[in-house]
Amino acid sequence: MSGARSIEEVIAALDRIIDTAAAERSRIGFFAALYRQVTLRVRQGIADGLFDDGPRMDRFDAIFANRYLDALAAWQTNELTSKSWKLAFEASRRKDLLILQHLLLGINAHINLDLGIAAATVCPGDELPALRPDFDRIMQILSVLTDQVKGVLDQFSPMIKLLDRIGGAADDEVVNFSITAARDDAWRHAEALAVLSTDQQRAMISIIDTKARLLARLVAEPGRVLTAMLDAVHLAESNDVSEIIVSLNAIVG
Repeated sequence: MSGARSIEEVIAALDRIIDTAAAERSRIGFFAALYRQVTLRVRQGIADGLFDDGPRMDRFDAIFANRYLDALAAWQTNELTSKSWKLAFEASRRKDLLILQHLLLGINAHINLDLGIAAATVCPGDELPALRPDFDRIMQILSVLTDQVKGVLDQFSPMIKLLDRIGGAADDEVVNFSITAARDDAWRHAEALAVLSTDQQRAMISIIDTKARLLARLVAEPGRVLTAMLDAVHLAESNDVSEIIVSLNAIVG
C-alpha cells in the first residue's frame, strides 16, 4: 500500500513516478502527468473553497489516488492487481499505441473502476448523496483540462486532427465518453457499493473491473478499420517519450 494520506502526499508520489518515467522513457508517465494536473486543480479548488467540504475532498483525493498508486506498485513488483489497470500498465510497453490511447487506458481504469469505489469508501451508506455536488465538480475539472491536453496532443501528434476529418471528431467523442459517460457509471457504482457488505463489495468490484477491462481492450484494439486509421496518425507522432511527459506535466505547472 502506498498510503498517501493527503493531497500533498499524492502530488509528491506522482512527482516521483513522473520523474522516474521521464528518466526511463516510460509511457507510464503519460497518465501520471495528466493525473498530476487534475490533482493540482483539485488542490487549488480546495484552497479556493470550490468544494462543499474541503477536508472531505482532501480525504477523497487521497483514497482515490491510492487506488492508482497501489495498482502501479503491485504491477511493478509482479503482484496481483486489477485487470483493467494491468492491461493499462502492460500497454505502456507498446510503442504502436497513440499518446491518446495511453491516456485513455489510464482514464478508463481510474474512472470506470476506481472512482466509484473511492466515493463509496469516503461516504458509505446514506452519507453518499451529500458527496454528489463535489463529485461532479471533480469531473468538471477533468473536462476543463481536455482542451489543454488536446493542445499537447496536437504538438506531438500532428496528424491527430485526421480523426476529426475522418471520424467526425472521433478523438473528442472518445474523450467525452471517458469523462461523461464514465462519470455517470462511476456514480451508479458508488450508489451500489455504498450499501453492500465488504464481501459483497469485493464481488461487485470484480464485476466492475471486468467491464472496465473490456472497455480498455476496445481502446487498445479498436478493430481493423479504426486501427488502420490510428496507425496512419501514429506514423507522424513523436516518439520522444520524455518530452511528451514533460509537456503533459507542464499544463498547470
